[in-house]
Amino acid sequence: MRLLFTALAAHGHTRPLLPLATAARAAGHQVDFATGPDMHPTLRKAGFEPLTAGTSIREAGARTIRDLFGTTPDDPGLTGERLARVGAETFGRTLPHRFLTDLAPLLERTAPDVVVLDSANSGAEIAARLAGIPALSHGIGPDTPAGFEEHERLLAEFSAELGLSAPEPGRTVPHLDIYPPSLHTAQARNDHRRFALRPVPQPENAPPPERLLHREPGHGLAYLSFGTGFGTAELLRETSAALARLPLHLLVATGPVDPAELGEQPDNVTVESWLPQSELLPHLDLIVHHGGSGTTLGALGAAVPQLLLPRGADQFANAEAIHASGAGESLLPEQLETEAVTAAARRLLADPAPREVANRLASEIAAMPSPEEVVGRLPELAER
Repeated sequence: MRLLFTALAAHGHTRPLLPLATAARAAGHQVDFATGPDMHPTLRKAGFEPLTAGTSIREAGARTIRDLFGTTPDDPGLTGERLARVGAETFGRTLPHRFLTDLAPLLERTAPDVVVLDSANSGAEIAARLAGIPALSHGIGPDTPAGFEEHERLLAEFSAELGLSAPEPGRTVPHLDIYPPSLHTAQARNDHRRFALRPVPQPENAPPPERLLHREPGHGLAYLSFGTGFGTAELLRETSAALARLPLHLLVATGPVDPAELGEQPDNVTVESWLPQSELLPHLDLIVHHGGSGTTLGALGAAVPQLLLPRGADQFANAEAIHASGAGESLLPEQLETEAVTAAARRLLADPAPREVANRLASEIAAMPSPEEVVGRLPELAER
């Protein structure tokens, strides 16, 4: 069987599909992977020679801003309603149009039997429908329907312009769901087009250096990250200062922020631009992060209590789910004060209950079908 995987060009969209793509390749299927150039180095590292389709969310957003308002993303006039409109237009029209334009000739040339697309890549689903090729939606996190009504309206308009019927409410193609069932609503759990797939963190292929795991007697080990797109020097500096007041060794991954911008740090804080997160997780007593789905699910799989500080996208849904489950706590942007961060982290380090809930959720994730198991069902799922 020939498979074409395709995702938006962002870590949170492309990386979740890699375990299934890798398992499909190992099972002998011919696998192509198409995304924007920003994620090509990640694909090559995983052993795929990437095909080009789409562009980054950042570039698509910039184009939307230019088309709508004739300005640039750093324009201070882009606030409130304008930013909401930019988000809706970017995901409801700009990105779908670009992916459709790029994927149509790729589908004709590669002639895949099945297209596997990240669940936010509406343009890829439209391209597959127009080409008459079965498609599977691959989850990248929780369902986040609230606040996306305008995006869905624009997407329906775009589909109609192409002669396609508007997508019906809910899933239009079978959905490979990487979110733990107990964190979903009852309606989602009973969706007959939803099939469980275990989320698998991408290994970094090297154990963390011993210096990162060192801690004084009686001290915990904590990790702070705002991912690749949501951290600022000020946010990292203030949050790390709040955590450094506790008896722990704090590891800080700054992502695109220069570590030097955080300034001098106390002895119990280690700052790096990048850290081997998936390898660190089993050693942690606490993880503090933005609530991206990859980090949230990776921490759940390792049974690590979490303090989520959501900033955008699906992060608020993850924060709500983790807080409601008891596996951690969350602080919304308006609650993000030094004392609040310190107090929440202190509670999570002292209370055994979040770790117990996290262990239960880790067992639930471990029981979900593996990518290797799901690969064997791909022809059957595609026929549905």
